[in-house]
Amino acid sequence: MGAKAKKSMMKKLKKGSTQLSAPSHKDEAKDFLPLEGGPARKLPVSEKRENTAKVLYIGRIPHGFYENEMEAFFKQFGTIKRLRIARNKKTGKSKHFGFIEFQSPEVAKIVADTMHNYLLFEHLLQVYPIPPEHVHPKLWKGVNRWYKPLNWVQIERKQHNKERTFEEHNKLVERIMKRAEKRRKRIEAAGIDYDCPEVQKFAAWIAILQVGSNQPAPKKIIFDED
Repeated sequence: MGAKAKKSMMKKLKKGSTQLSAPSHKDEAKDFLPLEGGPARKLPVSEKRENTAKVLYIGRIPHGFYENEMEAFFKQFGTIKRLRIARNKKTGKSKHFGFIEFQSPEVAKIVADTMHNYLLFEHLLQVYPIPPEHVHPKLWKGVNRWYKPLNWVQIERKQHNKERTFEEHNKLVERIMKRAEKRRKRIEAAGIDYDCPEVQKFAAWIAILQVGSNQPAPKKIIFDED
């Protein structure tokens, strides 16, 4: 190979390297070449979607961090439109996850970036934005009906003081006498000779009520002062 041929080859190599480093407008569409050869293909341009998510999923909510506390905490970021914590329908206890909707999607994105994996009462909060197309229509069902704790003392008192029928009284007496008999056997097995007078009085009182009576027996008997 002569000197002129070498110079022309070097020029071609340099020209090719400059074309690779600075592609022309025509080569911008040639993003990659297929392995099997053939014409170049253009990759599809992915459009950047705008951040429109206003609803956030919040998981691993600790005990005691409920609607009032959550609203007071998250309103420092921006205006809150709606807030809901998933609760058990029967007991009303928290299921430790909920949803919150902000008025601005920018605020929702800041909250998701800031509060994800945030340590709160030994719980790492899990905060994820929910796209608008994935928000279920029933997500905010009952959002205005905030949790009201049940008065279990009043419920148990009402259940205990209700009027019982004759059959219900018999079942109640049978359960009490069975427990008393088991207790008496344990006492005898321990070598102690003891009879509980209260159980005997209760059994005698129930026997008096049952004699010749098919009417519902009252739970309480009020004696006249005379």
